[in-house]
Amino acid sequence: MTTAAQFASSGYCIEADVATPAEIATLVNAIAPKLGLPGVRGGVRHVLRDVPEVRALAESPGMCRLAEAAVGVGAYPVRGILFDKSPDANWKVVWHQDLTIAVRARRDLPGFGPWSEKDGAPHVQPPAALLNDMVAVRMHLDDCTSENGPVRVLPGSHRAGRLNAAEIDAWRERVPEVECTVPAGGVLAFHSLLLHASSPARAPLHRRVIHIEYVAPAWRRLPGDLEWQEAS
Repeated sequence: MTTAAQFASSGYCIEADVATPAEIATLVNAIAPKLGLPGVRGGVRHVLRDVPEVRALAESPGMCRLAEAAVGVGAYPVRGILFDKSPDANWKVVWHQDLTIAVRARRDLPGFGPWSEKDGAPHVQPPAALLNDMVAVRMHLDDCTSENGPVRVLPGSHRAGRLNAAEIDAWRERVPEVECTVPAGGVLAFHSLLLHASSPARAPLHRRVIHIEYVAPAWRRLPGDLEWQEAS
């Protein structure tokens, strides 16, 4: 099965050895100052905009190839988040879909809403058509094993559109979850509408992940005056 066919069927893929040890070391050094900022526990937003090495990662052939397998040639990076599950920040994430995008300023448009704010940036739920054309590609800087809170997914759930709580429960009852363990330098990529969750780490060490979201080229420009928060 091709990577594109796997995305279409299951909504996710895992690929090892997308980055070399030297490339991982460069990324670890680049993000270290962000993780050391006062008040930072577990995550840092806007790294696609603020960390040149993350922008270079987002535009690298290995990452773009996986994004394009999901949403088509010309996939465009629009958001970067650094996650670090560690002894000081060990959390769980309930079953959900990724339903919001980050924009530069609020512009009220039909089909966009509700609005929220995270770390000073406006966020909004866009139409389902945009979410259907969006994928997260997550570069793992550390080994992600069963012991340190890997992402779990419900294969095929991305094909069901935006789901309410009862529909999420129904998917959980009838579809076996898959645990996504990934070695350092490997990637987990999944559609934004794929149901996913994670548990607290049982043996919390560092689980540093650079999470980059891409959209199909048709969404490189948003409707009206909306602009992507981290667009280049």
